[in-house]
Amino acid sequence: MTKNNITVIGAGLAGVEAAWQIAKRGYRVDLFEMRPGKMTPAHKTSKYAELVCSNSLKAMRTESAAGMLKEEMRLLGSLLIECAEKCRVPAGGALAVDRDRFSEMVTDVIEAEPLINVHHREVEKIPDDGIVIVAAGPLASDSLATDIREKFGGSLSFFDAAAPIVSAESIDMTKAFCQSRYDRGDSDDYINCPMNKEEYEAFYSALISAERAELHEFEKKKNVYEGCMPVEIMASRGQDTLRFGPMKPVGLTDPKTGRRPWAVLQLRKENVAGDAYNLVGFQTNLKFSEQKRVFSMIPALKNAEFLRYGVMHRNTFLNSPKMLNPDFSVRGRENLFFAGQITGVEGYMESASSGIMAGINAVRRLEGKESLVLPLESMIGALSRYVSNEAVEAFQPMGANFGVLPPLGEKIRDKKLRYAALSERGLKLVRTIAEGI
Repeated sequence: MTKNNITVIGAGLAGVEAAWQIAKRGYRVDLFEMRPGKMTPAHKTSKYAELVCSNSLKAMRTESAAGMLKEEMRLLGSLLIECAEKCRVPAGGALAVDRDRFSEMVTDVIEAEPLINVHHREVEKIPDDGIVIVAAGPLASDSLATDIREKFGGSLSFFDAAAPIVSAESIDMTKAFCQSRYDRGDSDDYINCPMNKEEYEAFYSALISAERAELHEFEKKKNVYEGCMPVEIMASRGQDTLRFGPMKPVGLTDPKTGRRPWAVLQLRKENVAGDAYNLVGFQTNLKFSEQKRVFSMIPALKNAEFLRYGVMHRNTFLNSPKMLNPDFSVRGRENLFFAGQITGVEGYMESASSGIMAGINAVRRLEGKESLVLPLESMIGALSRYVSNEAVEAFQPMGANFGVLPPLGEKIRDKKLRYAALSERGLKLVRTIAEGI
């Protein structure tokens, strides 16, 4: 580590955004990434910003919470938004990417930047001096996680899961149809696998009784996070839970019947070639043999070839309200920042946005300037207040949603119009700020 450089630990979504913001401002970065020398339980490659659970970055419409967040990131000069738009795959109103091309593109940009010096080795302890951003992700190495706990007290843990991927050619299209929900986007953005009531009930019975992969003893004591709930756990809450969740049929019409199906599993393109599809919302911890048996009960997947089975892995996040400032620095140690899911922001773009802010504020700290905290009316600003709010009890990760924003001065009954007004209000403020930094 070079004394005058800013140190960033972790080359995930938050880490690369932080490093990019620092380099853009003319400062050198020491970026540490332990892969490929030491892998995590979830990552498969040594590329930066690897997407683990899904290839979707959620909705693009700025009148949606996820779209508002991405537009704020774009205004602030996000590297990941730029790369995502160059390697997107059809996904209706969502921004989904070819995940291999995405991480390769991000890696190429970072490694080509002369002000970013990448070190491929594990950082076991947080450096005691200099300006440091810890963006080690929710899968920080055991050594670093232990150091964090020793320095800052107890941290919380949960587990999330990744969905399976099947080959396109193995999908029985005589039992499926192409359509985006409410016809947003192109008609072939999603492959829909419909089920009638009898088929769904048989599938449901098999799912809730299927054998799950064995967890280690310490894992059994942890909670599964609501935002990445394994489908079998979700199903155990009631027979219709999936029909109001990942298998909801609303906005879809089966052309073979002219009616809305009883339940639908959607498949989304995993890559530009369109030869692989992931099972949307079907994160799972079932044994691999059980995944094939149970998911093949969906008529369109009867003969599906599974290119990747779903997996479950540990995620760790800090008790951030007790230790972080809204600029993502640590109280009482303002030269140290945390960024990414470890702070309790949930989601790919939420993590990346915290990296943007940590990078900007690390430079401002180096320059002796006041920290930049975006207005509460912005999505990034609201999330930064949430993870740093000492009044928050029973802290759980939070993704972008309009509920974290302050209400409008006027009452707008129509939800779509209200969301559009909330978005417009926040983006107007961020545009002004972005022009001045």
